[in-house]
Amino acid sequence: MKVIILTGTDLRHDFFRKFIANSKEIEVLQSYCEEKEINLRNITEQDFDNTFRLNHLHAREQSENDFFSLFANYTKDNSNPKFIRKGEINQENAISSIIESNPDIIIAYGCSIIRGSLLSIFKGRFINVHLGLSPYYRGSGTNFWPLVNKQPELVGVTFMHINEGIDTGEIIHQVRAKYVFGDTPSTVGNRLIVDMSKILKNIIVNFSKLRKMKQFQVSSEDRIYRKKDYSEQSVKSIYNNFKDNLIQKYLSEEDKRNSTYPIINNVDIWNSD
Repeated sequence: MKVIILTGTDLRHDFFRKFIANSKEIEVLQSYCEEKEINLRNITEQDFDNTFRLNHLHAREQSENDFFSLFANYTKDNSNPKFIRKGEINQENAISSIIESNPDIIIAYGCSIIRGSLLSIFKGRFINVHLGLSPYYRGSGTNFWPLVNKQPELVGVTFMHINEGIDTGEIIHQVRAKYVFGDTPSTVGNRLIVDMSKILKNIIVNFSKLRKMKQFQVSSEDRIYRKKDYSEQSVKSIYNNFKDNLIQKYLSEEDKRNSTYPIINNVDIWNSD
């Protein structure tokens, strides 16, 4: 399978593209790695009251380094990276280059919202990797807010066909986060990225076999968050929840809680090792 990857430049994105490109069944024609003009740390540092948020971001960066740095720094890079400015992926030169490459599939993870002709030309062959369980949580921080709201069952990843909306495409497959005693918000998220990368490899290899899945109806319970919602109080809440045995409580009633919020499971992705 010939693939184009659209992603970011953080360590987790480096791990992701190198892992996918390391598969013998997948040829990554190009990885477009989009640099950030400003990130959440930059925004947070400008605020006066920012101690809890900065501590959380530091813990996340350290955990990301622990999970991904060895692989990302020492694995051969077969992903053919091309580093671009934020938003450049929607410019004509990038669009023309992608079309001329004629990939079987395009994968988007951690890049700008895609607009324009790529959506129509590669309709049905353009996968968005959304860290969150749609349609329950959409927007920004979709695996942060379920933990704030004491809903660990709604932390996960959604693989979907991309469209013009925000996390609204047709869902291919979903998976929930795995938890262990002693977890932190950061270890939960990074373990999920590792699992996501493994599952995506199977989706790519078995893409032609995938079934069309019955979709969820969007309800009034669905929540959309923005970066501006990230506050000192939200960070205090998430760590208080962990101190109050959020994970242990969830694991003790996992089946019951999961059944309240069903997810889409496309079994055809498991037809390859």
